[in-house]
Amino acid sequence: MASQNIKILGIDTSCDDTAIALLEVKNSNFKIISNTVSSQVKIHAKYGGVYPFLAKREHQKNLPVVFEKVLRILGGPTSRKILREVGPLKIDFVTVTVGPGLEPCLWQGINFAKEIAKKYKKSLISVNHIEAHILANFISEHYGGPASIVFPAVALVVSGGHTQLVLMKAIGKYKLIGETRDDAAGECLDKVARILGLGYPGGPAIAATAAKMVGRRVSDQLPRPMIRQKNYDFSFSGLKTAVLYKVKKGNYDKIEMCYEVQQAIIDVLMHKTIKAARDFGVKSIILGGGVAANEELRKQFDYKLKTLNYKLNFLVPPKNLCTDNAAMVAATAYFHRKDVRKNIKAEANLRIS
Repeated sequence: MASQNIKILGIDTSCDDTAIALLEVKNSNFKIISNTVSSQVKIHAKYGGVYPFLAKREHQKNLPVVFEKVLRILGGPTSRKILREVGPLKIDFVTVTVGPGLEPCLWQGINFAKEIAKKYKKSLISVNHIEAHILANFISEHYGGPASIVFPAVALVVSGGHTQLVLMKAIGKYKLIGETRDDAAGECLDKVARILGLGYPGGPAIAATAAKMVGRRVSDQLPRPMIRQKNYDFSFSGLKTAVLYKVKKGNYDKIEMCYEVQQAIIDVLMHKTIKAARDFGVKSIILGGGVAANEELRKQFDYKLKTLNYKLNFLVPPKNLCTDNAAMVAATAYFHRKDVRKNIKAEANLRIS
C-alpha cells in the first residue's frame, strides 16, 4: 500500500448519527472527498435523549443509503442493493468506530464495515472514537491547523457522553489524566435543557438562549463543581441539581439560567485544562468532541490562552468535525494503517489509555 496517496472509507455509528466519509491523504495532507452524516435528532427529540435500540434500527436503515452517496462520488454501483453488486471500489481500506459508544449502535457500523471489507476485498481497521475526536484536528487548518500541534499536548474531549483530559506525548501515546465522575458536560446540558423545557439536543438550545444575555448582569451564580480541587477530574451532576432546585423554587430567569449553566461549564473546563497544561508542561492544548463546537467555549479558550504569560498552541476543529462524523475516523485510521484486523468487535466502554 502506497503511503503517499491513500483513500480511506470511514464509518461511525457510535451513537445516533449514521456517518460515512471518504478521506484522501496525499503526502500526509488530508482532503475530505465526502463526509456524509444522517442525523436522528428529530427521531429522539421527543424522548429527550437517545434510545439505543431505536438508534440501532435507524442505523440499519440509513447505512446503505449513506454509503450509496459515497459510491456515486467514487463512480461505483448506485443501487441500494449495493452489497450484492460487487464492483470496483477505489479505496485502500475500510475503517470503523468500535468504541466507546452505544453497543447496539456500534455493532451496526461494525457489521456493515465487515461486509464491505469482505465484498470488496479491503483491509479493515478499528478506531477508538475518543482518539478520533482528538485527531480530527489533523484534517484542517482551523485555529492553526496540524502544523501547530507540538507535543507534548493536553487534549480535552468534551461531548454528550464524555469529558476527558488526555496527556499526549505523541500520536498513539496517551495517558488519561482526568475524566468526569458522573455526568459529562454535554449530558449536563441536555438534562438542564429538559428541566427548562428547551428540547433536545440541549447544548445548542442553551447556547442560543444564553446569547440573549448580552448587556445584562448575572444576579445569582451557579456552582463551579470541583474547580478548586487539585485533580483533573470533573463532575457536572451537581450543577444540574442546582438548576433543578432553583426551578422548583420558581422565580427564575430562563435566559440567565442558560447563561450561567453554560458559563459554569466553560469555567470548569478551561480551569482544569489549563491547570493540566501547566502541571505537565505541555506545548499544545487540543479540543475535540461535540461540545467543542460551542462558540463561547472556543472564543473564551482562545482569548484566555492569549493572555497567559507563556505560549500554548491552541487547536480546535471546525464545528462540523467536532460533532460525530466519519472523516475523523478515517483520519485516525491513517495513523494506524498498519494495524489491520480480521476480527473486530464492539467495545462500548473502550478506553483511550
